Amino acid sequence: MRRLPTQDTAGTGIADAPSAPGPDDFPPFERIAGDARPGLLLICDHASNAIPPAYGSLGLPPAELERHIGYDIGAAGVTRGLAARLGSPAVLSCFSRLLIDPNRGEDDPTLVMRLSDGAVVPGNRHADAAEVEQRLARFHRPYHRAIEAEIAGARTAGIVPAIFSVHSFTPVWRGVPRPWHVALLWDNDPRFARPLIEALEAPGDLIVGDNEPYDGALRNDCLFRHGTARGLPHALIEIRQDLIADARGQAEWAERLADLLPAVLARPELHDITWFGSRTGPVAPI
Repeated sequence: MRRLPTQDTAGTGIADAPSAPGPDDFPPFERIAGDARPGLLLICDHASNAIPPAYGSLGLPPAELERHIGYDIGAAGVTRGLAARLGSPAVLSCFSRLLIDPNRGEDDPTLVMRLSDGAVVPGNRHADAAEVEQRLARFHRPYHRAIEAEIAGARTAGIVPAIFSVHSFTPVWRGVPRPWHVALLWDNDPRFARPLIEALEAPGDLIVGDNEPYDGALRNDCLFRHGTARGLPHALIEIRQDLIADARGQAEWAERLADLLPAVLARPELHDITWFGSRTGPVAPI
């Protein structure tokens, strides 16, 4: 579900709309029902570039919201394709990362961006603590509660879910081409990420990054909150955006990942709730 924002006419970034719409006026997340038994939960933090009508376009022209600063291009299509192929549950955000970033902890200074890759965001310029709290309550927290509900449902059924977060990255950053086709980000639990890296590297046709072009060690981010803090296996995949910019590329990557994920998910260490890892192997259980 990709929804473009409503343009404001006064240049303020805020459209003529009620100042406090209820949660039903703009859904903060999309849930795709699925079978938890295979032990996989898909999430997509930056699925949409939509802005709730009350916020207009945040003062940005539509072209800016179509860029990577508005959402992770192609990530939603890959997530939905994977969910369909594997029958797995999925939770996707329905709001742009420029409104508030669901992949950031509530204490992160980049939670509401005022400047993003050279673009000033007028609608965020005066976002004070009260406004940030309002966005947390309406959008950020409901998205995370939806993830928590999926995890709780799996755990009630005796299932240890592996959390797979789907993202994408720009082919060029500040004039420098990025060589990787795909990368896995992780912090101190290699159970899910390392086998995925090995499976992606095995055919020999991909340059696979290990914590490239970003580092997965971001305290209080989405996977820290739902994976690390719970001792659940988790990994964040970054796919280069030019490879998944259209429906064909998204389908190809969904198919590629659907082919290799079942074997990785079959590894017994992924389903041990007492296991907590470091980059060198198991340490104390949590």
